[in-house]
Amino acid sequence: MRIDESTGVDRQKAAREILTLREAELINESVHGPAAVRTFADAAHSYVLADGEVTHLPPLIRHFGSVKLARIGQEQIDVAARKLGAGKSPATLNRQIYTPMAAVLNHAARMKWCSKPVIARPKQPLGRVRWISYEEADRMIECAAPHLRALVVFLLSTGARASEALYLDWRQVDLDARRVEFLETKNRERRGVTLHERVVRELEAMPHRSGPVFRRPDGCGYADRHGEGGGQVKKAWATMCRRASITDFSPHDCRHTFATWHYRANRDLTALQKLGGWKTVEMVLRYAHTNPDELAPTIDRVWGISGETEAKAA
Repeated sequence: MRIDESTGVDRQKAAREILTLREAELINESVHGPAAVRTFADAAHSYVLADGEVTHLPPLIRHFGSVKLARIGQEQIDVAARKLGAGKSPATLNRQIYTPMAAVLNHAARMKWCSKPVIARPKQPLGRVRWISYEEADRMIECAAPHLRALVVFLLSTGARASEALYLDWRQVDLDARRVEFLETKNRERRGVTLHERVVRELEAMPHRSGPVFRRPDGCGYADRHGEGGGQVKKAWATMCRRASITDFSPHDCRHTFATWHYRANRDLTALQKLGGWKTVEMVLRYAHTNPDELAPTIDRVWGISGETEAKAA
């Protein structure tokens, strides 16, 4: 086997040392397979080239970079989580450590560089579902600052994630067709949503029709992508909620509210899943249980209100 590649150095002694190490690596790979020589950095690089999510990879690459894939298992990942995620919640550890590690290692397994990983994740509390009534929503909208009002209506009416709305461009909006298309979603899949007439009225009242749809009070868009959960509007949001006497309600809770409203009105989990961009119906099911009292009439129809007629017939 002949391999032609550069050592990347211009000093002969250094080149000979690199050559020796490279020869040993190639021999090791030919005898024991790619898993014997491939590192986490190799896997991460290949994963990124394959259009993998890069958001949380840098600290993991710094931690595991030169470690061979064959030496990375549950114990090593747990150690990294304790070191890199000290003081963070199980949900954050899962999002920032375990999920990207699983993604990279699964990619490496598909490349035949290692075996398919089985990774246990930290136990998480039950998902929080916080939603508000129509009356509370109207009160909140009326208390919103001028630059925030249309954003609140948009979030409540589309189920958009805060980041999807904050970085929305007018090129993604068609007011005539009453439609918006989200291009940069969490699931990396485009998603179209029909706009409610109330949203259309709010957007039509805006003085601009190009660039970012939603803007700060100074007229600039939310170009800084830090704080994707709505941190860019944190202060104005808190003021609005305080004025409306609404507590414990974040921008992301508008997504929960939309899901709850939509299910109550339509009882269609499949449609809700498509509109909200959830990966599975199971992720949407929790919104079907937010108000079980609404299903009381269906229980009455099982036996009848008293059960006497059915009992006599039996």
